[in-house]
Amino acid sequence: MEIRATLLPGQKGTRQLLQAYGDQLVCVRYRYDKARQKRLKTVELIVDEQDWVPGVLVRPERRVHVRVGYGENELRAAVKQAGGFWDAGRKAWLLAFSEVVALGLEARVVDDLGI
Repeated sequence: MEIRATLLPGQKGTRQLLQAYGDQLVCVRYRYDKARQKRLKTVELIVDEQDWVPGVLVRPERRVHVRVGYGENELRAAVKQAGGFWDAGRKAWLLAFSEVVALGLEARVVDDLGI
């Protein structure tokens, strides 16, 4: 199968699809199948969007330090349940990065990760 054209939203040939999919539309491709002698119109859509910090690559098993306030008892219990332990020298909890992400604590990481 051969791709002959990739069109961005708003270009001729994409307007009806842009009305149907709105901001989710990334591009429209025209593919040609020689064996079946067919032209296929395909779309690329955004189905999920999440925050991302460029340049941060942390292995999920790496342990990082996380700050939890003195009065945040429920959060402290969740960190302990996830396998975290207190590092008195750093005055922070040490926890696997995968668990930090699962608990939504990326903003509380105090290691020098660029986060």
